[in-house]
Amino acid sequence: MRDLARTIVLLMLLAVGTPAHAADTIRLAVQKTGTFSWELATIRQAGLDKEADLSLEVTELASPEAGKIALRAGNADIMLSDWLWVSRERALGAKLTFYPYSSALGAVMVPASSPIKTLADLKGRKLGVGGGPIDKSWLLLQARIKQDGIDLKSDATIVYGAPPLIAAKALDGEMDASLNFWNFCAQLEAKGFRRLAGIEEILPKLGAKGAVSAVGYVFDEGWAASHRDAVARFIAMTRKAKQLLVTSDAAWDKIAPLTGTADPAMLKTYRDRYRDGIPRRSINDEEADARVLYRVLAEIGGHDLVGPAAEVDPGTFYHAVPGD
Repeated sequence: MRDLARTIVLLMLLAVGTPAHAADTIRLAVQKTGTFSWELATIRQAGLDKEADLSLEVTELASPEAGKIALRAGNADIMLSDWLWVSRERALGAKLTFYPYSSALGAVMVPASSPIKTLADLKGRKLGVGGGPIDKSWLLLQARIKQDGIDLKSDATIVYGAPPLIAAKALDGEMDASLNFWNFCAQLEAKGFRRLAGIEEILPKLGAKGAVSAVGYVFDEGWAASHRDAVARFIAMTRKAKQLLVTSDAAWDKIAPLTGTADPAMLKTYRDRYRDGIPRRSINDEEADARVLYRVLAEIGGHDLVGPAAEVDPGTFYHAVPGD
């Protein structure tokens, strides 16, 4: 009995003295009103972070630019941005890398009763563009219509503005058509507007073979090399969250407050467009099409858009995920 008691005491001391396993921590810079917050809420509600043995530290920021600053300053490990910016930063010396998050792109929207039926009908019209002169969707739209001999910059009246402002002016009837980010297009669609053309629909005319993920998870390649397993678990976790959002309307009910709408029609449109944008292609196919579109964008947007590199910088796309 005395030996048994000693053994029990020893085991108890060993248990107390052994530190608990700590989950790997990943610091995320997240735009407060962005769709990444929807995915993260789904991850936490389903316990996918614990399943992946990850501790997610989220810093909410007001804009994508703030996320870029946080990442470059070493205050965040992962943020969302586009491969075009990643390639430009790499050409300037910052070894960032990109993994696809969403292929959801904007669209040209017109009122339901609009006489505009084709992209060529935009000639002579007033077009609102969410963003600025080097917005990627706007440049891709210009490149596509130039194939029909139309220069939208001179053949139409172009009004630039912040995406919420352009959406509001479209609803007020202040323009004939608008090109905006996908979530603002979803708002207009839920209010009866018609999609004249989604940007993803014009990509094949520009040489792409499939849907291209414009937005992705961006991180430093040195950090990724030293946290390879954690990065793989993070990406596997986000895939599970996306699959849940594809298959479960109940999962959408849980994150509905984050979308900023209680309108069932708008929530359904958000859900459908989000699902359409989930990447389903190999990383090699994504990168091949990005290289094609980069050349199109570089020709239209010039140095202001792409910086000094004539091609997508090698290493822009992250290839170290099992199954890719």
